Amino acid sequence: MTEQLKTADIELIQRIIPHRYPFLLVDKVVDIDGYHSATGIKNVTMNEPHFQGHFPGKPIMPGVTIAEAMAQTAAVMVGVALDMADKELLVYFMSIDKCKFRRMVVPGDQLEMRLTTVRGKPGGKVWKFSGIATVDGEMACETEFTAMMDLPKE
Repeated sequence: MTEQLKTADIELIQRIIPHRYPFLLVDKVVDIDGYHSATGIKNVTMNEPHFQGHFPGKPIMPGVTIAEAMAQTAAVMVGVALDMADKELLVYFMSIDKCKFRRMVVPGDQLEMRLTTVRGKPGGKVWKFSGIATVDGEMACETEFTAMMDLPKE
């Protein structure tokens, strides 16, 4: 990619990270500023499988899936910045810290996840991110997490 992309649609997301339904939890990534920051968008819909049991009659997006959606956003941000499309990038959680949930996320919500790189650089394996997820401007989750980028061999 010659010019740095600022957005990643669902097709590019699937070329960067291996996640697929039902575990692909980010629909679009916008405002990508290199590997420094980005915003992920997740449209929460009733037909997601976790709502069958979490909870019958009162569907609430599990907190761990919110944290995972934030991690997927970070992986896409780094993947776009490092031109990792079609290169079989894998990313693994190493830690999740300071994770707090402030609001329920339910079908019909649009989860906006603002991620910032705390530590990490091109070629590095271990990255740390901080993020805030909101719905209609109201905080749903805040967290920090560390991930290992399993970068493919050239």
